[in-house]
Amino acid sequence: MVELTLAHWVYLAGTVLIILTMLFRQNVLVPSLFMTFLVGIVYTGSFVEGLQTTFSASLVAAAELFNIFLIITVMTALLHALRSLQADIRMVRPFGYVMKSGHSSFWVLALITYGISLFFWPTPAVPLVGAILIPVAVRAGLPPIATGVAIAIAGQGMALSSDYMIKIAPTLTATAANVEVSAVADKALILSLITGITALILAYFRIRKLIQTPSTRHLDAWNATHSEPTAPASRAQSTRDQSTSMFFAIAVPLTFLAIMIYMLYATFTDGVTLEGGAGAALIGGVAVLLMIAATVAYNWRQSLNQVSDHLVEGFVFAFRAMGPVIPIAGFFFLGSGEMSAKIFAIEEGLQAPSFLFQLVEAGQQFIPENPFFAGFGLLLVGMVTGLDGSGFSGLPLVGALSGALAPSVGVDPATLGAIGQMGAVWVGGGTLIAWSSIVAVAGFARVSVVELVRQCFIPVMAGLILSTIVAILFF
Repeated sequence: MVELTLAHWVYLAGTVLIILTMLFRQNVLVPSLFMTFLVGIVYTGSFVEGLQTTFSASLVAAAELFNIFLIITVMTALLHALRSLQADIRMVRPFGYVMKSGHSSFWVLALITYGISLFFWPTPAVPLVGAILIPVAVRAGLPPIATGVAIAIAGQGMALSSDYMIKIAPTLTATAANVEVSAVADKALILSLITGITALILAYFRIRKLIQTPSTRHLDAWNATHSEPTAPASRAQSTRDQSTSMFFAIAVPLTFLAIMIYMLYATFTDGVTLEGGAGAALIGGVAVLLMIAATVAYNWRQSLNQVSDHLVEGFVFAFRAMGPVIPIAGFFFLGSGEMSAKIFAIEEGLQAPSFLFQLVEAGQQFIPENPFFAGFGLLLVGMVTGLDGSGFSGLPLVGALSGALAPSVGVDPATLGAIGQMGAVWVGGGTLIAWSSIVAVAGFARVSVVELVRQCFIPVMAGLILSTIVAILFF
């Protein structure tokens, strides 16, 4: 039995306060910082160390999230370089033949994101889709917030929650539940599709009245979002400039297509592995080289200064749009033993507090021995473990609870494990918390990450409830 301390209850109170603040559509930055300070004081017993905890939590969160900020930065810098050549306009023009309206754009975005994310995870998929297809969808009349919703639900939710191709998530769940990986993976795939399709349909009907007729004005307004005032590029181009522009308009999509093919090859061969961050690093490195090449082609005499300017613009955009997420993530990172050890500077070998997971373990005894209560209890446990912003870190706990509860409630442990996996990954993977990888989606869509989470909340929750009912009744 886990012994809960006062620090655990303060952490729980902070979690509830932050969730309530989000539901009331208020900024959660101040509550996150204040509750981090309180947890630090209560756990360490020192006012000074409480102050240090407030800073350290944000510092650790910044280090963990910096890869997301960096990929946003380099892709934004690449877009600035392409815009100077007017290659961005030529690059997206062919997609207009398919994405002719905001309605079709919503479903095309979701389908392409799901396909890429299923093989490569959403981390590398978001930059690919965000850089090339979001501008097309916006020009077609789809509101920027709707592009973020489609990508988040299809990638961070539907694809990642099953993780059917790479199978890291079902392996973690199945191993802890002591069942076959394929049993969890197959059930998780079906549940992810039920949840995702339900969420996409509901999200579409919620935003369809906001879809406008296609116009370049939408793209111009979107490009101006979070942008620094710069001198507009001259729209008159010489024949040589047009050739250069056309070259990069073709080369950039083909380069990213080649990366996708290479990543697909890596998925089905043993010699190369490109999982998670490795795929995003490959895309980021290629984006940097393309940005340099485009800048040199535009004006080689000023290229050294312009490359620096593009990167600065990228960093400014990334931190202006996503910076407030860091202190929020800092609070929830206190719930993970691995992260709290870094925040409290606990020496290796000593036990670090794991406030979130210890609270969940303490509450598992209150789940009644009934199939519906067990199913929704595992869903809730999974969702709570996902609050740390990972989605995968709580899967061993979910799997262990599934194996323990299954005999007494008469439900297949693989079914309970798949339900818990849905809750953990849909929340932490993530679509329902602002301090997860949904930060990258919001960054490329140029919308508020908190507003994006709000737009996803009702459709995703409805999908999770429906898939849980289906699992209990038919699995």
